[in-house]
Amino acid sequence: MISNYTVRPALEAEFTQIKNLIHKVGINPSGLDWKRFIVAVNDEGKVVSCGQLKPHSGDILELASIATHPDCERQGLASAIVSELLKTPTRPLYLMCMEHNGSFYERFGFRSVTENEMPKYFRRMKKLFQVADVVMRSGEDLLIMKLG
Repeated sequence: MISNYTVRPALEAEFTQIKNLIHKVGINPSGLDWKRFIVAVNDEGKVVSCGQLKPHSGDILELASIATHPDCERQGLASAIVSELLKTPTRPLYLMCMEHNGSFYERFGFRSVTENEMPKYFRRMKKLFQVADVVMRSGEDLLIMKLG
């Protein structure tokens, strides 16, 4: 249980902690740039949650790399990270998540989009997921969601 934490922009010295957290929770480790991250740091200075806004072509942004250390889940850290990232007024904003996480992002105004509504990058990622899921057999769909 974590009692006190600070949400703020990441420091370059924390990049290894960010990468380790991303790998620990098993989400996409590509496109990580410490300058784009917001982190939640505990009293000991350990990164316990993180997220970034990742740019794509055509002025599209992706809410990405939302991760919380398993020991610190269900304490509002991811919500605090998302809220801080959403203060940036740039749109359109998309995200990719497993189906079971969709309701979490709906609370922030994201909605699932159809393939016709997706930018090319996200259509490609969804197809790659579907091919990989033949092996992974997650039993879930990959949602592509858009803010607004």
